[in-house]
Amino acid sequence: MIDLERDPCYVAALVTRRVGRAYVNRKDLSFDTRLLHSEGHDKPLNSHSIPIFQSSTFYFDSPEKGADLFSGASQGHIYTRLGNPTTEALEGVMASIEEADGAVAFSSGMAAITASILPFVGSGDHVISGDTLYGPSIHLIKDVFGRFGVKSSFVDTSDLGAVRSAFRKETRLVFFETPANPTCRITDIAAVSEIAAKNKAMVVVDNTFSTPALQRPLSLGAQVSVYSATKYLNGHGDIVGGMAAAGRECIEKIRTFRKDTGAILSPFESFLFLRGLKTLGMRMRKHHENAVAAADFLKGHPKVEKVHFPGHEDFPNHAVARKQMKAWPSCFSFELRGGLDSGRRLLSSTRICTLAVSLGTLDTLIQHPASMTHAGVPREMRMAQGLTDGLVRISVGCEDAADIISDLRQALDKA
Repeated sequence: MIDLERDPCYVAALVTRRVGRAYVNRKDLSFDTRLLHSEGHDKPLNSHSIPIFQSSTFYFDSPEKGADLFSGASQGHIYTRLGNPTTEALEGVMASIEEADGAVAFSSGMAAITASILPFVGSGDHVISGDTLYGPSIHLIKDVFGRFGVKSSFVDTSDLGAVRSAFRKETRLVFFETPANPTCRITDIAAVSEIAAKNKAMVVVDNTFSTPALQRPLSLGAQVSVYSATKYLNGHGDIVGGMAAAGRECIEKIRTFRKDTGAILSPFESFLFLRGLKTLGMRMRKHHENAVAAADFLKGHPKVEKVHFPGHEDFPNHAVARKQMKAWPSCFSFELRGGLDSGRRLLSSTRICTLAVSLGTLDTLIQHPASMTHAGVPREMRMAQGLTDGLVRISVGCEDAADIISDLRQALDKA
């Protein structure tokens, strides 16, 4: 029987930051190549894929070895809440494609957002947030953090003047989505990061809509790039997870917060996430191609009042989007002339587009933000964000573009 603890392949894979023939952070390799090879080639028992280490705890060779692991004198594994080889392999790939010092995987996107903000602020500190955010993010920052004395302001971060005016002496952090959910409002990451740096504040960007395939906030001056990995990163709609990537100082604070709060991604879900991540580049190219076709069709339809798609030249801050993004994400929204009733008829009539929340899956999803994902946002805030009753959000999938458009056409005929 092979002794795994002494098998050289296992030992190399166990310490993921010391993998023998890894291509981690090889910037001379293309994005797609890094996706496929950042795990390294030295895996347990010469396995081609990283195994699922479905174990809650790990044994020690000796009392001395256990003591060294707990003190940090040596590297290894103790307990899966603290770290797991499968999850760490995933984090290594994510750090590579983000060109970050490290990445931390979480059990949900909201856990990742919490851990990317709360370790850096305390009672009396102030957070500037974008005024167009995923509904639970608004509740977390405004109400949950507010209970512990963290102050917050919600502003249009696409307006640099509004960002400058929102700063106070106690401002410690700026958090926003770009493109924002669901209106796709674009914020200039580099410009906001420059303003924040002058005010000794950090920037956290929710990059869920774009992924590192289309946009890399860290390269534009942000300190943390955070994701709902449930969406495009995994891409198959079969896990719930989150991810944060950052420089060394920030990522260690985030990792410690996860250790203390326990929101680590499980080994099995890490395995599924790794598998989905391998095709991210290919999927995002197809998503982009289909999104352009669908957005162009909707823009020319008589029953559509407005299309919120950053790829259109008349979209606000289109030039900024073109500067900081490599392509257009496939999740965007459009407004129907008939309002709420028209939206209900549309959503009741689709045959290919699936009526479901979430986004970034291989198939096309469609939903109504005002009554679904953003129902918890106060109505006055929702209307100020442009989340009208007739707004429909679509996450364009990887089906044949002609089939998606045909489905939208027949549903619009009934709207």
